[in-house]
Amino acid sequence: MVPTALPETDQAAEDDADAPLSAAHRRHLLDIARGAIRHGLDTGRPPTLDIAATPAALRVPRAAFVTLEIDAHLRGCIGHLEAVQPLVLDVADNAFAAAFRDPRFPPLRAPELAALAIKISILTPATPLRFADEADLIARLTPGVDGLILADGPHRGTFLPSVWEQLPEPRQFLRRLKEKAGLPADHWSDALAVFRYRTESFGD
Repeated sequence: MVPTALPETDQAAEDDADAPLSAAHRRHLLDIARGAIRHGLDTGRPPTLDIAATPAALRVPRAAFVTLEIDAHLRGCIGHLEAVQPLVLDVADNAFAAAFRDPRFPPLRAPELAALAIKISILTPATPLRFADEADLIARLTPGVDGLILADGPHRGTFLPSVWEQLPEPRQFLRRLKEKAGLPADHWSDALAVFRYRTESFGD
């Protein structure tokens, strides 16, 4: 069970939750992600982690996405937009889900593991963007840096900052995000809301 309060020894890490991770912490999370996938291949279940020995910085609740690729092609991507549990647990759960529960792909098979590249993106809290119209919204975007959440009624979608690599033009980025949310590319309404976040991303 995830504790409802962090231990007192975690207070400094909680206060500095948005600070970049050290190289050792990044490697630890990548090892956790790959271990979760290996455990899934062996047992068909996500791992149960004892996080007591995990560095305090990785026990702070933070939101993360785990992206899997083989030969530079997407093989799975699952994550959370809001912090729901300690970072180390979020990475483990999302790594398992990206490998075995992404509805766009069949479950990962053991022969694929050796070629699997893992990328972890840790999100900052999302903040609302204020804009007058679509042109104003597009002008406020920072290509290559901004992750976006778009919402309008029941429609909701997100693009990580890494998507700018495939869609470097802001207008096209926004149009494709609307389509991902189940809206027409030219959709606009007064109810449209957009939130911006940024990520610390690293991989093996």
